[in-house]
This record gives sequence, C-alpha cells and structure tokens, in this order.
Amino acid sequence: MKFMKLGSKPDTFESDGKFVKYAVSDLDSDVTIHVGEVTFHLHKFPLLSKSNRMQRLVFEASEEETNEITILDMPGGHKAFEICAKFCYGMTVTLNAYNITAVRCAAEYLEMTEDADRGNLIYKIEVFLNSGIFRSWKDSIIVLQTTRSLLPWSEDLKLVGRCIDSVSAKILVNPETITWSYTHNRKLSGPDKIVEYHREKREENMIPKDWWVEDVCELEIDMFKRVMSVVKSSGRMNNGVIAEALRYYVARWLPESMESLTSEASSNKDLVETVVFLLPRVNRAMSYSSCSFLLKLLKVSILVGADETVREDLVENVTLKLHEASVKDLLIHEVELVHRIMEQFMADEKRVSEEDRYKEFVLGNGILLSVGRLIDAYLALNSDLTLSSFVELSELIPESARPIHDGLYKAIDTFMKEHPELTKSEKKRLCGLMDVRKLTNEASTHAAQNERLPLRVVVQVLYFEQLRANHSPVASVAASSHSPVEKTEENKGEEATKKVELSKKSRGSKSTRSGGGAQLMPSRSRRIFEKIWPGKGESSNKSSEVSSGSSQSPPAKSSSSSSRRRRHSIS
Repeated sequence: MKFMKLGSKPDTFESDGKFVKYAVSDLDSDVTIHVGEVTFHLHKFPLLSKSNRMQRLVFEASEEETNEITILDMPGGHKAFEICAKFCYGMTVTLNAYNITAVRCAAEYLEMTEDADRGNLIYKIEVFLNSGIFRSWKDSIIVLQTTRSLLPWSEDLKLVGRCIDSVSAKILVNPETITWSYTHNRKLSGPDKIVEYHREKREENMIPKDWWVEDVCELEIDMFKRVMSVVKSSGRMNNGVIAEALRYYVARWLPESMESLTSEASSNKDLVETVVFLLPRVNRAMSYSSCSFLLKLLKVSILVGADETVREDLVENVTLKLHEASVKDLLIHEVELVHRIMEQFMADEKRVSEEDRYKEFVLGNGILLSVGRLIDAYLALNSDLTLSSFVELSELIPESARPIHDGLYKAIDTFMKEHPELTKSEKKRLCGLMDVRKLTNEASTHAAQNERLPLRVVVQVLYFEQLRANHSPVASVAASSHSPVEKTEENKGEEATKKVELSKKSRGSKSTRSGGGAQLMPSRSRRIFEKIWPGKGESSNKSSEVSSGSSQSPPAKSSSSSSRRRRHSIS
C-alpha cells in the first residue's frame, strides 16, 4: 500500500476525555471549534495561514464577539478535520488509501488551496493521488470503496470517476504485462486461502484472464456496476470472464437463506437488477452464463420483487441455455413459469433457420432432444402438477423432440400412481399424450403389465408388440441397440422376435410349439389380447413356428388347438 508523510513536527495533539482535543503549546488556545461531537481547542494563526474558509469563519465569529465556531457539515467528520488541522501546524501526518478521500474532501471544504499558501494540502494530495494511488491496483480499489460514504463531495471532486478509470484501465490490460499484486483464490488455491500473485510468481504461474474478479467483487453494487459497465462497453473483455465476474459477485453478496433474501429485499433487488443489466447477451451458441445460474437468479428476482422487465430478460436468457438445464434447477420454479419458458423456447426454436438446426444435429448438440428429455423428467418429478398443467406442458414438446416416449410414459405412470383418484376419462386424456409405438421393448414390457393404465392402452401396447414380432423372423438385438433414437418397425420387430426365440429356447420345445410370441405376455395381458383380437394369437403362434423352423406339429392340429383356446378364452 502506498502512503505519504507530510510535515516534520511531532504530533502534540492530546485528548481530554473522549470528545475534547487540544494542541499543546506555550500559548493558550484562542479559538474553539466544534466539529460534530468533538471540540478542538486550537490557535488561529496556523489555521488562518492555510485555510480560506477558516479565515471567514473566524472573522464572522469575531463580529459576534465569540471565539467559538461550529462546523456541522464537515466531510469526513472530526477525524478528517484533525488531519487538516495538524497539517496546518506542520505536524507529521500520514496519508494512505483509507483516509485520503476523506482528507481530500475536508481540505476542499476548508479551501486549503494554493492561493492561501503555496504547496498547500490540496496540491500535495493531488500529487499523491496521481503519482501513487491511481498507479496501484489495490489502492485504487480501496479509494473507490471509501468514496461511497463521502458522496456527493467525492463525486464532485471527480475522485469516483478517476478511481473507476484507474480500475477499469487495469482490468483491460494484457495480463502478461501485469506487475502488481492481486487476489485470486478460486482456482489455484484452497477455498479459504488468499493468494497474492506478485511479479516473481508470474513465470511459474500464468496469470489468468479473470485475475481481477475477486478484488472488484468487494465493491458495493453501485460502484461495481459503474466499473463493469465501463469494462463491458469497451468491447475488449471476454464475455465469458464478465459472466464469471457476475456469478462470483452474486455468490459473494447474495444471502443464501430465504429469510435474509426477503428481509433485505430492497438491496437484493438492486443487486439482481444490476447483474441482469450487465449480463452478456449474444445468442444460443454464445450465451456465457450457465442455465443453472440463470434459473437461480430468476427465482431470486421473483422473491425480491424485481421489475417485470428484469424477469422477462432472465426468461429470455434461460431459453438460450435451456438445453443445458438440470431438472433440479427447473423444479425450484412454479409450473406456470416453466410453461412460459417453454413457450418462449419453442417460439425461438421456430425462428432458428434450417441450416442452424442442421448444424446443431451434426455437431451432436441435439438441443430439441435435450429439452424434450428435460421436460419429461420434470413432469415425472414434479408432484405438484395438476392434470391440466401436466397435459399443457407436455403438449408443448414437438414430436421431433420425442423420438422415444419412454420418458413421457414414466411421467404418466408416476402421475397416475400419485393421483389414484383419476377418472377413466382423465386417464384417457393423460395417456392420449403417449404414442405406444414409440416405446422401447423395456417400456412396452412394463406397460403391458401396468394395471394403472387403461385397458385400451394395454391392448394397444400388446398389439404393436405383436406387430413388431410378426414383421421379421429373426432380429439382432445388438444391431438395434446402436440406433435408440429412431427405429423402423422392422428393427423393432426383429428385437421382439429374437426375444421370443430366446424365451422359447429357455422354456423347452413343448413351450415353443404351444406358446410362441404369447409367452412374453403375462396371463392377464394374454387373456385381454386374445379376447379382443382372437385371430392375432393364432397368427402369432404360426409366425413363431415358421420362424423357428419347426415341422413337429401338423398345421391342422395347431389350428384346432388354437381354435379351442380361442373359444375357451371368449367364454
């Protein structure tokens, strides 16, 4: 830290109690000055030789035939006045980053200018500011912090502006040219250890681009906003680093507890609105803030009552990164807001050009697929959903985002399990969202045995399972596993047929001749299937016999057996 010593005489100021101070001298004091709650017993001559304002105040007091002067609006209070008074006496005083703002404002108030005396206090302070303070990274930060309590004096004297210029200029320099120390403890050190990076460490540790973040994040929100606005508007700082600075600032200052958030709603509201104002915005491919951070910020903005425009801005930013969101982050929001986010996402998706969408899939991004899986998982895990909200949110997902309906089936099954009071029509409406043809074998097997599903849905599942089994005599399970997103009916049939053959081999030749594909069905599902589509059971048996290459049973016998079974099941 830079400092400057002024004066050469020893400090002879002494205290008489807590609120009285006087200058020890062979001469008695001839003026009493009240600054706030502290009283100073001093001498006129040293004060009048340096301060134009003291000259006027003493003259006005003498006209009223008194030696007492009261100063109520001294910037910096009695401490700053004491330093100025000691300077007038020629006593040694030390100026540093912590007190220089207050002393500079007090000197301005007392009019300690060059026309009162050459080499006066204002001049010396300005020399120190320009040659020492503003050349130092940390001193500039400290002085900027102190200016806040001395407004509007510090603003009028351009101390705030000069500090901001000094700080922002240093942020924008090439990190390789940095020669000053800074605080950086987030990546290269433990969580509780602060590391000072000096010039000699630069060779063994490359200076990171975000070296400045932690020091700047110690500023109050108004000063932080002004510094970051200059940095952002320059266009010379990486947007990713700006986003990191904002994330760190929120983590540094935003309280974690709900009670603290709401009890300090006004200050937290300013923080959220400032951070949203400073967020870098580009496009979906170059949005630098994580979706998790944006969703949490959106939740806080609602809790502290941020302006509607701020919340809308956050929703827009969330939609740019929705494909990277986690279900955990989405669950902290009400379903109405999630619905609004999805509507905005789909509106943006419709504006994406075909070329951009092609690039997304070629690069493996699969944004639509990711969002589809996200919403299905949200539907499955949100126990507060109503039937209408479940259906409306699910219907926002386009078919292209759901090549497989396993996630949707799981959500529907979970919803029905948590709402056993659903009527038949409500279950029908719920299951109408699902296309059973897009269920994988595993999901189909589960659905066929699911007693919560309406009977018609179970029959549809069994029917399409049989269709898949009948379309191909033999399937390769391993080959079909390489294309889980979109399968042809032929591939699905091959998987089912292979499963049938494996089942037949494990159950023996007797089971093979009499059961066929129906062996995969539980007894309840098989009875339902054969009751509604009696011919399908026969067809399945024949198909299985042909595919296995069996010639042990005559066709007539098989037909007769099937006919008997059919009559029995109907009765």
